[in-house]
Formats: sequence, structure tokens, C-alpha cells
Amino acid sequence: MNALDTTFAALSHEARRAILARLADGETRLSDLAGPFAMSQTAVSKHVRVLSDAGLVTVEQRGRSRYCRLNAAPMKQAAEWLSDYETFWGQQFDNLARYLAENGD
Repeated sequence: MNALDTTFAALSHEARRAILARLADGETRLSDLAGPFAMSQTAVSKHVRVLSDAGLVTVEQRGRSRYCRLNAAPMKQAAEWLSDYETFWGQQFDNLARYLAENGD
């Protein structure tokens, strides 16, 4: 699987996107990430592992705690890939608006 596929796969789950949103506010202990979720610490750890494998999260062991930090670089690559289609969709919507203006009631 290439890096872009791995990024999109990691972003495909709601809980992982929520974890990234929390990490956008700054580094957080892994144990604190589980707080707002209705899932076990083990489940949160598995989601963090997927994010880490995709390069979206860096996990660092300090003493007895593991700290998680956002790495947004892979999301930038995904956003750049998506932006290639922004022009296409903009043209499609412009064409639709033009058609409706010419043929609307």
C-alpha cells in the first residue's frame, strides 16, 4: 500500500479523525485520549497504532506514559491530491449553474 492509500485508510474511521482533531490542540498522553470516547483504552491504542503506521501520529514513551503528537504532513499530501479534482468539480458545478440558468423555469 502506498503512502496516500495508507493515509486515506487511516482517515476512514470517525474515531481516528476525532483523535487527530484532539491532537491538533497539542501533544496528549495516550491514556488521556481515551477519555471522551466510548471505547476501551485498548481500542484507542489500536486506533493510535493505525494513525502511527500511517505517519499521522508520533508516539513517544516517557517514563510510564506514552505521548502522542500530530504529524499533519501526510494529510497535506492527501489534500494536494484532492485539490487536483477541485477544478474538475468547480467546472461541473459551473456547467450545472449555466444549464439551469438557460433551461430553468
